[in-house]
Amino acid sequence: MASLQPVRGTHDLLPEQNRLQDYIANTAREIGELYGYYRMTTPIFEFTEVFARTLGDTSDVVTKEMYTFEDRGGEQITLRPEGTAGIARAYISNGMQQMSPVKVSYYGPMFRYERPQKGRQRQFHQIGAELLGVEQVAGDIEMIGYGAHILKRLGLWDDITLELNTLGDPESRAAYRDVLVEYFKGHFDKLSEDSRARLEKNPLRILDSKDEGDRELVANAPLFSEYLNEHSKEFFKGLTGGLGDIGIGYELNPRLVRGLDYYCHTCFEFTTNTLGAQGTVMAGGRYDGLISTMGGPQTAGVGWAAGVERLALMVGEAPAGARPVALIPMGDAAEAKCRTLAQTLREAGIAVELGYSGNMKKRMKRADKANASRAVILGDDELAKGVAQLRDLDSGEQQEVALDQLADVIGKK
Repeated sequence: MASLQPVRGTHDLLPEQNRLQDYIANTAREIGELYGYYRMTTPIFEFTEVFARTLGDTSDVVTKEMYTFEDRGGEQITLRPEGTAGIARAYISNGMQQMSPVKVSYYGPMFRYERPQKGRQRQFHQIGAELLGVEQVAGDIEMIGYGAHILKRLGLWDDITLELNTLGDPESRAAYRDVLVEYFKGHFDKLSEDSRARLEKNPLRILDSKDEGDRELVANAPLFSEYLNEHSKEFFKGLTGGLGDIGIGYELNPRLVRGLDYYCHTCFEFTTNTLGAQGTVMAGGRYDGLISTMGGPQTAGVGWAAGVERLALMVGEAPAGARPVALIPMGDAAEAKCRTLAQTLREAGIAVELGYSGNMKKRMKRADKANASRAVILGDDELAKGVAQLRDLDSGEQQEVALDQLADVIGKK
């Protein structure tokens, strides 16, 4: 048993780490509700087609990283590698177009078979949000503002850069795609094997390649901005103007892409230089063709997702929680009474540290380790009088308090 370890790429979230991740997730949930986004949960696994159809059969996620298996009924099942596809499937399955616009957030584990590294695991967690049914650029502005608000609340904004690009409408993408294919065909022998496979099916993915040879070619590739039609230019102008209205600056990154055909117009990433090579902490964009690609009605969509582990590396630690009150019984009768008191105080919303054994010295040491704010000391004399000694562990001041008034007195401080 001593040799058993977690599977590579997974890790145990010990209480303090879990508290940090909960803090990040709860912060995102609370801010989301200010914008009208409420938490939605989809299954951890879906039919493989949900992800294969939406992520594209040439994407690294589908070809190399998905955890796919056949269940006992012979169905191909995949552990979810990201959150958007499940939300889109749920939108169709539950007839949510009747609720348009649909505004949801999510939080939970995702699974990808990739090389574990700093801030990246095979089982990881994401927060995210989706807005379905809004074609106007106002939806993109709100979504970016929502993500920025979370990063500000977490105290990360000073280390964050918003990188922004436009992918244009379908007409603009088609025009750019033809030019891009022609350019890369002229350098076919220099492309990586993955990029050669993507050239005809998904050439925009080459712009996001991490291969050094590909990146040299990409640096001299035609720019998307040169092939935008007027509608696409106006949409992007509305986006940048709207971000100015809400006080969010950005840097234009013409190489920032989402490779699949259902993505359009807005593409953005919040990045940092504090995490080394893993610089993206939140990313998103507009995907007006996703729902129809899955067999649903034509539905506009825009969203983002963020890795909780990466955010946790930046945040460092969760804010301190409520300091408990330590109950210090002396004698068997006081021990029994303290069990009653502990339940009463906890039900009144007061955190309580109650040890299981030990003399007063040991219990006071435990109280100090738990960072208790006060100690309730109870012995036979106090029991006889129906009182307890309430000691402030910071100042050392002590007062006598009636047992039936303890919750009120402690709650006022």
